[in-house]
Amino acid sequence: MVKVQLVTGPVEAQSLGRVLMHEHVALATVGLRENYPFLLSSRAEIVDRCVHRIGIVKAAGFDTIVDHTTFDLGRDPALLEEVSRRTGVNIVAATGIWISPPRWFQKRDADEIAQLFIGDLTTGIADTGIRAGVIKCALDRAGLMPAQEQILRAAARAHHATGAPISTHTWAEGRSGESQQRIFAEEGVDLGAVLIGHCGDTEDVGYLRRLLLKGSFIGMDRFGIEDYLSDERRAAVVAALCAEGFANQLMLSQDANSWSDRDLGLPIDPRRRHWHYLNLAERIIPMLRKLGVPSQQIDQMLIDNPRLLFERAHKNGDAVGTGI
Repeated sequence: MVKVQLVTGPVEAQSLGRVLMHEHVALATVGLRENYPFLLSSRAEIVDRCVHRIGIVKAAGFDTIVDHTTFDLGRDPALLEEVSRRTGVNIVAATGIWISPPRWFQKRDADEIAQLFIGDLTTGIADTGIRAGVIKCALDRAGLMPAQEQILRAAARAHHATGAPISTHTWAEGRSGESQQRIFAEEGVDLGAVLIGHCGDTEDVGYLRRLLLKGSFIGMDRFGIEDYLSDERRAAVVAALCAEGFANQLMLSQDANSWSDRDLGLPIDPRRRHWHYLNLAERIIPMLRKLGVPSQQIDQMLIDNPRLLFERAHKNGDAVGTGI
């Protein structure tokens, strides 16, 4: 059986249950606590807040969160492990890099970077022994720059070495998922082992259909971020793709978080009042049902597709000694 690496250890892919495939637990500015500790709550208070919020996820019927917080977004594997143990929610941690590669990465080649990702996946993050289970990479408004290309190629090589799936951040308006698929294909990655993220930010069904026809899963994973696109319009795109027969390649999520230092002391953006972990359960799933999406397809997107992504990635990577 295929194993998925959680922050608490490996489990069978079949046991993941209902999965939120693109979320965050805690997001932090790297170096902020070390230099300006007076700006932040104590770490214990942050952990308690995360435990409370993730407990709500469990009560809503979700079993697993894939946390897309890379080290440059303040990844804290020990926090993730404590939250998972205290709530009973499975958490998958990420290796990789977000939108703007930090300075060290800008002068390194793909093979050197890949070794860092492989270490996170096989040995553990820093000195924690807690292993990542997914590889994240990103393209955004700036498009494909040389440093970003090296990260994408490093992600592909880490996938080949470990069998971990690749999950991406994209700028849907710029159709950056197509550049990601091209580079992964050049690196010999089976695109069925790739989740192209943030595809729910667009109503360009032609673009989404092209990604799907090449075999990737796509993330309809920003419900609640209505300053980009309203939830009603996002749900309509999901329903349309399901009606075309693509339910077996879609994943639903929210890209929400329990705590983020970016938002400390700021009022809630009224356009994001529904941006939280319960949006899918309380609003979006009922909305999809009203649009004619059957329960079987909703379960496919939340249960079967995440499992299939891990299974396909494991099959197509080398998966040597990783336990993934």
